[in-house]
Amino acid sequence: MYGNRNASGGGTRPAGGSTPTADGTARQHRRKVTAPALQARKGGQPIAMVTAYDYTMARLLDRAGVDILLVGDSLGMVVQGRSSTIPVTLEEACYHTRAVARGAEYAHVVGDMPFMSFQVSATQAVQSAGKLVKDGMAESVKLEGGEDVAEHVSRIVRAGIPVMGHVGLTPQSVHALGGYRVQGKGQNAAERIVADAIALEQAGAYAIVLEAMPPDAAAEVTEAVSVPTIGIGAGAGCDGQVLVCYDMLGMTVGHNPKFAKHFAEVGDQIHTAVQDYVREVRDGSFPGPEHCYRTNESRSEKKKLAVV
Repeated sequence: MYGNRNASGGGTRPAGGSTPTADGTARQHRRKVTAPALQARKGGQPIAMVTAYDYTMARLLDRAGVDILLVGDSLGMVVQGRSSTIPVTLEEACYHTRAVARGAEYAHVVGDMPFMSFQVSATQAVQSAGKLVKDGMAESVKLEGGEDVAEHVSRIVRAGIPVMGHVGLTPQSVHALGGYRVQGKGQNAAERIVADAIALEQAGAYAIVLEAMPPDAAAEVTEAVSVPTIGIGAGAGCDGQVLVCYDMLGMTVGHNPKFAKHFAEVGDQIHTAVQDYVREVRDGSFPGPEHCYRTNESRSEKKKLAVV
């Protein structure tokens, strides 16, 4: 599952180099993306992260070249139709992460730690992170918070589990924040986010998500830490970017965040395709002969003889 496998599914690919394709062109081998490899990309090639919640989407995104597949607790809103991420359980996170991990050959798989799966104590945080890795097949975990969860991060890292931090707008704290509001406005607020990010770095986080903050604040955080920052609604000054897959593909129903660029309008295409399907089923044009298996010849002959 996690090795560099060849197209037929057997054996492993070499770590680097290239092989000729059918048309004679060279195809560069991809390496399995790891937490240390991502950490080493600070200030280098920008990191592309996208959320995924199932096997099929994971395979598509992985083959397209994304570096990280984040199984975010955003699944509560975009998959389950809830009004926030708060109701998502650890068991649900493990279920979706397992599905994504099966579809990820190269991308690094990050499992999000749901609300109240780590806040109680550092011991609880280690146990929950361990479950996401052992039962959910995650390769690292992400948790929200700054200085207040630094000890939790440190304990998880000491247990051998890579941790991605998350500061700025932390959706699990939506009630305390008074809604999904931009964070880091003003120098004092920006300095608090910088302090949170530094605390996470010192605790051992290999990367930090920066959500919903002014670009100058995000740039200040990015400069203050030696680990990569991955922005979502935080401007172009981060070391990488992340989007929810349904937002990126134009499949979101209802409100679209300001920062969510549609790289396609797949939602419209799905709508049109389903309309066409419904019409053809109702007018009898689907299925046609080309969509059917061959008629059983022996039964056809018997019917002809019976008629004669």
